[in-house]
Amino acid sequence: MGYLDNSSITVDAILTKRGRELLSRNDGSFKITQFALGDDEIDYTLFNENHPNGSQYSGEAIENMPLIEAIPDESNIMRHKLITLNRGTSKLPIVTANVSKITLTVGATAQINPNTLNFIDSNSTAIEPSGYTATIADRRLLSTFVATGAGAGSQNALTVNPYVGTAVSEALRGSVFNLTAINSVSLFGTNNKLLTTLTITGNDTGASVTVPIEISKTVVAQSTTQGETGITLK
Repeated sequence: MGYLDNSSITVDAILTKRGRELLSRNDGSFKITQFALGDDEIDYTLFNENHPNGSQYSGEAIENMPLIEAIPDESNIMRHKLITLNRGTSKLPIVTANVSKITLTVGATAQINPNTLNFIDSNSTAIEPSGYTATIADRRLLSTFVATGAGAGSQNALTVNPYVGTAVSEALRGSVFNLTAINSVSLFGTNNKLLTTLTITGNDTGASVTVPIEISKTVVAQSTTQGETGITLK
């Protein structure tokens, strides 16, 4: 990761492996259909309403901050996306999941059903029409990761090998997400647990929630609750 010189307007763009693959085909299959804006590098506490040179310089420190160069790692960049809401919105949408934490044993399954609170300024929860994007930070820890419902489709999934040596992420679009922990214990080594996260983002609102995932090597007991099976009880 590096910083860009912000003395001039710079457009710094990179492509994912999938994007480079489509671009190399040179058949028109590469098309940019969506984009997102973020402000990860901005420290708004530097805004100085009492700047000695006057109010027009209140944001001078922010405007002079260096910008982070583009990298294809969602865990380090674009973590704070800017969102557009309807004019007059008085409540920020909040994405919630049916579980606050996923705790699984080897080979166990879980189903995640996200909802959005305050969608279109409503006090009730609702499923966003365009569905959600769920990103597992370390795909190696799952034997299967499947999305169904609104927005789901094979074209929205990045297929990766869950048993490669390096942790890689995978993102799926849908409204219901089913995941199964790995059946092998080879990744555990001397560890009794493996940890990762599942980040769910509303495709209409941009609101998100991060659910921690813990996979246990040892089965203490099993039960079924809130759509999960094979939970380790400790």
